[in-house]
Amino acid sequence: MNIALIPARCGSKSIPFKNIKNFCGKPLIYWSLLAAQKSIQIDEIYVATDCEEIRSVINSFGLSKVQVYDREAKNANDIATTESIMLEFIAKNNFDDNDLLLLIQATSPLTQTKDFDQALEKLKIEKSNSLLTCVRTKRFFWNDDAKPLNYDFKTRPRRQNFTGTFMENGAFYVNSIKNILKNENRLSEKVSIYEMEHFTSVEIDEDDDWEMAERLMYKYILSKRQVPKIKLFLSDVDGTLTDAGMYYSENGDELKKFNTHDGKGFELLRNSGIKTGIITSENTKIVENRAKKLKVDYLYQGVAHHEKLQVVNEICEIENITLDEVAYVGDDINCYELLRSIGLPACPANSNNKIKKIPNIIHLQKNGGDGAVREFICAILK
Repeated sequence: MNIALIPARCGSKSIPFKNIKNFCGKPLIYWSLLAAQKSIQIDEIYVATDCEEIRSVINSFGLSKVQVYDREAKNANDIATTESIMLEFIAKNNFDDNDLLLLIQATSPLTQTKDFDQALEKLKIEKSNSLLTCVRTKRFFWNDDAKPLNYDFKTRPRRQNFTGTFMENGAFYVNSIKNILKNENRLSEKVSIYEMEHFTSVEIDEDDDWEMAERLMYKYILSKRQVPKIKLFLSDVDGTLTDAGMYYSENGDELKKFNTHDGKGFELLRNSGIKTGIITSENTKIVENRAKKLKVDYLYQGVAHHEKLQVVNEICEIENITLDEVAYVGDDINCYELLRSIGLPACPANSNNKIKKIPNIIHLQKNGGDGAVREFICAILK
């Protein structure tokens, strides 16, 4: 069995609560957990924490392989080593000696599922006892005595001819339960190196690391995510198509403010052959008129929050499509169940925090009523 362990304590000094701080729209630790969850070779995943806030966030992800392990206080302070939590964790569980333990760092969010699977395969092929991840650097290193460590300055190599040096990036380590207990170390005996891509060299310890890692995440990973083929686009109203404000005339008439850019987006969807609709818990003439203006295919008003998913299932049956082919944008907890169930969920920038924590939801840059729906539509049609 292959077991993943991710230490995540409360007491980070450089970046408080960094493990659950928002990173590219998700808590930092989410990215490592998601990559491990998708691995075909990892059987169980444990987050070792002493923090109730972290526990709550982890449980909110709903990842089937993930469990929370309550680490002891003595192994969660500033002087405790990572090995100490590994040994504590092993002692509290009945693992087989030949089981493999992957020590994964939440501060390396650029690790991808393929890295876990390929590294475990490499360990098996090379018949090694343990494995660590590295990146190749072509920098020249010197020691404190002004002696070169990885090249001869008398015959300084051309960069393109220099093979470089491996540098630990701290993403993850692999060793057997037996060897960890025997050597009290994450590595032992014959060690394999799994080389990761150059952009994974960043490990988040300081604020500057955070900013750099987010830029790299968007450039090399998030920008390459495939958008599912969408055949039905649906939207909530208040807080998405509107700014959620309540406006009244002198006569007491209720008013709503819509965004014309969103309206153009619905036209673009229609021209692309994508069906559209509005599902809202309210029931007003204003929304009916707006729906006519947008020429949506489906309008459902007065839908209770626990009935929204049922309504969408009915539309899918009519259109002969699956929930994976549905895009929906919503902002509040009455959209929670639906957003968790469809292929492409999104939320405006000013959405409820519970909605923002939904796995794989797209965090839009604009607020509701300020062009967020158009932003989502453009992402689908690009």
